[in-house]
Amino acid sequence: MSKNPSPESPLAGTTVLELGQFIAGPFASQILADLGARVIKIERPGSGDPFRLYVTEPKIAGYGHNFLAFNRNKESVAVDLQRPEGLAVVRRLAAKADVVLENFRAGVLERLGLGYEAMRAINPRLVYCAISGFSEDGPYRDRPAFDTVGQALSGMLYLFTDPTDPRMRGPTIADQATAMQASNAVLAALYGRERSGEGAKIEISMIEAAIHFMPDAFTALTESGIDMGSETRTSYSHAFVLRCADDKLLAIHVGGPDRLWQALCAAVDDPHIGANPIFQKRHSRIANYAALIEAMRPVFMKRPREEWLKRLADRDVASAEINTIAEAIADAEVAHLGLFEKRERPGYGAMTMLRRAPRINGAREPQQLMPPLLGEHTESVLREFGHDDAALAKLREAKII
Repeated sequence: MSKNPSPESPLAGTTVLELGQFIAGPFASQILADLGARVIKIERPGSGDPFRLYVTEPKIAGYGHNFLAFNRNKESVAVDLQRPEGLAVVRRLAAKADVVLENFRAGVLERLGLGYEAMRAINPRLVYCAISGFSEDGPYRDRPAFDTVGQALSGMLYLFTDPTDPRMRGPTIADQATAMQASNAVLAALYGRERSGEGAKIEISMIEAAIHFMPDAFTALTESGIDMGSETRTSYSHAFVLRCADDKLLAIHVGGPDRLWQALCAAVDDPHIGANPIFQKRHSRIANYAALIEAMRPVFMKRPREEWLKRLADRDVASAEINTIAEAIADAEVAHLGLFEKRERPGYGAMTMLRRAPRINGAREPQQLMPPLLGEHTESVLREFGHDDAALAKLREAKII
């Protein structure tokens, strides 16, 4: 059930109206919710956020793990935005909100009468954050966009792709980068409002956010003429992934002062690496990065990972075992951080939930709200915002809520 954020939370007393789906919008508002904001998530009756349906057999219908990951600490209000009465409900909520955050395709909410100008007319103090794949007035404004598109057009995907075996790998990144940029901008606009008394419109596209997530790649090109590829950064950083004798994987990073490379050579103790003339100088190691990897592979196959970790640690070489997700949860450092907590959800059972990342005054606030069921808070929220029993009955009868 609902639980109000602690009054000590940085954003306590701030109300965010989320018209979000999938990742970028929901993750941005979740960051604000973790900091104490009250987030009211507007969803479509019957189906809700499409991420609710991404798992074929969740424990509770519409409560799949993709949705759970990006929607903790929120209340769900199910209302039909295709009907004038539903739009009126959202406007009433926006009139008392501090923030509206949305990630529909550019122009969608304007056509519904829920764009910035319409919202500002009813609430001049509103901070309105519009997240989109592309800019609202650019050549791609009408194109659909997901994380893969943002990674691809920004150049990010090129840096992750092996040209000899091109395929998508790993987690979404452009979505999360966009959410982080959006939440930071919302915080800045709220701070600015305290001085000016006026709200603001924030626009952030996935392309902008993805480019800002890797500024070094762009300065390398514009200022040094270096067109980075998938191994450029790792060669400069002297970063390696190596398989050990027990078939376990190990990561090493020795970028920076040359003493770090010398420490690695001491740990390896192999003349094919330490005494090889093409590996003596930093720029030569960069130019011969592929050869360096090939030289290191058979050496690291001679010892098990734990032995390598000890040899490297004894010489202060930055290294770590490559954890699976299950191993990361069980890792001693992760356990020490207290990032996870168990909660009970009626009908679902025990759920492992992430707590917010930042510690403020040394602490993480305990989880406030479980990810909401679709429409779980519709009537309680609407009553709070001025709908009496008769008005709610009329909305129910018309299937607006």
